[in-house]
Amino acid sequence: MDAQTIALVQTSFEKVAPIADLAADLFYTRLFVLDPSLRPMFGADLTEQKKKLTQLLTVAVRGLSRLDEIVPAVQALGRRHAGYHVKPEHYATVAAALLWTLEQGLGADFTPELKTAWTEVYTVLANTMIATQSEAQTTTWVPPTKSHIPQAALAVAGD
Repeated sequence: MDAQTIALVQTSFEKVAPIADLAADLFYTRLFVLDPSLRPMFGADLTEQKKKLTQLLTVAVRGLSRLDEIVPAVQALGRRHAGYHVKPEHYATVAAALLWTLEQGLGADFTPELKTAWTEVYTVLANTMIATQSEAQTTTWVPPTKSHIPQAALAVAGD
């Protein structure tokens, strides 16, 4: 991701920021139109979810020039998404909803160059989340065997 891409995304995001609430409404409406099966993943009231989306995008976009600083937060988000049963293919639907929302919010300012820049940024962030989510889903807890339990604990348990 080069400086031009970052600048395009950050500048355009600042234009959308004043209509963040409307943009969040547009995003979730479009997301559920594109894939109605995603709706049950969210609670009945999307108010908090919309705030989280806006906050996440703000932190991510403003931190693009310091990607190494935001990667841990993006990875943590990926780990949380593992618990929400998000599948890798859902990220493509989110990308489509995000790009559509930006197009609605920016109108004629949403140029092919800007679409390419947003796609690149989203791809980097989504791939980071997917990789971390995949690691989280393949890491499973294995209960200890009796040989790993201290003898004192076995005595208390009556074993």
